[in-house]
Amino acid sequence: MTTRNLTCATTAGLSRAVRALAREHALDPAVRARLVLSAAEAAGAALRAGRETGLEWGYEPAGGLLTVVLRTPGDTGPVTADLPVAPDEVTGGEVVWRLPASPPSDPSDAADEAPGEDALAAEELRAVVAAADALTSEHRRLNDELAETNSGVLALYVQLDERDKQLRTAHGQTLRELEDALRPAPIKADGLELAVHYEPAGTDAPTGGDLYDWFVLPDGTVHITIVDALGHGVTSTRSALNVTHAVRTLALEGHRLESIVARTDEILRPFDRSVMATVQLARIDPATGELWLANGSHPPALLLRRDGTARYLEARGRGIGFPLPGSETPLTERLAPGDLLLLYTDGLTESRRDPIEGEKRLIEAAHKHLRSPTEEVPGAIAEDMHTVILHPDDTLALAVRLTGQ
Repeated sequence: MTTRNLTCATTAGLSRAVRALAREHALDPAVRARLVLSAAEAAGAALRAGRETGLEWGYEPAGGLLTVVLRTPGDTGPVTADLPVAPDEVTGGEVVWRLPASPPSDPSDAADEAPGEDALAAEELRAVVAAADALTSEHRRLNDELAETNSGVLALYVQLDERDKQLRTAHGQTLRELEDALRPAPIKADGLELAVHYEPAGTDAPTGGDLYDWFVLPDGTVHITIVDALGHGVTSTRSALNVTHAVRTLALEGHRLESIVARTDEILRPFDRSVMATVQLARIDPATGELWLANGSHPPALLLRRDGTARYLEARGRGIGFPLPGSETPLTERLAPGDLLLLYTDGLTESRRDPIEGEKRLIEAAHKHLRSPTEEVPGAIAEDMHTVILHPDDTLALAVRLTGQ
């Protein structure tokens, strides 16, 4: 590689020299402009201090590279930060650029055709402006593409959201139909009004372990079963269904009320050892108002008399899957016309972690709605009880009112 060099004492002289060698090697005018600016900035401190700057360049045919070396005095070394053309090498007082270039043109041709400094500077300015315009155009194109992409993504999100709403609606409808299928058919019993409210722990799975069953026995008495199986979702629903079906079978076969919880545990144990559930059984004679309660670890029923007096009916027993499951002697009571009996699961009273405080609030809510139509009572009480919910749970509330008619 043949090298050439010269010494420059001014910024203008250095710029002319760099511009000339760049044109000689057919560098693009935009690249040429940046190289001129880079050399002037790198040597600026030395030239302003009156120190001469050396410039050396040579062309390597094998690699097609033009090497430009700028040498400045050590105490006024080159400034290389953020130069328009980043140097390939900086060592001491030297700054080195290696640029793809063409072989040098014939000096005699260059002399005949060489334009003036003003023409070269104008050419470089046009090249820089054209490059800036190209970048502006590309930036605008990318912005347009980005806007179009964003619009498409937004439209896709809208479609996905709409599809998600449709799926959730269909899913919820299916689960509500399943829940309705699990509910026993309404019963007619002269002298009794019955109403129920069920609220799942989560709206995405409106089935759980809280179930009820009611039916009229051959002797005219009404049997009610309240079950709260351990867990949530479909698994607990299956356990609760097994319990209610077993209880219904035993009740229709004529088994004594106090024996049904223990017999249900015996029946289910071989099939599902994991089932664990609390149970409340109620038997009511609409003609006389006589009430029998059998319990298996379930919250006590609440009796609210027509005159406003209230008390919990504590029947003793242990639930399905508990140690020594079964009920003790049924608790008996007699309902009078206008009395309200409330059967429920623990999700109604344990919303604040304190069952005792929940039972007090339940009495207050029942008093508030004692004169309301029976069909409105369970839902209204549940709404009052769930004003603060720390640990949401499936909730079931069932109201029975003796009308005496």
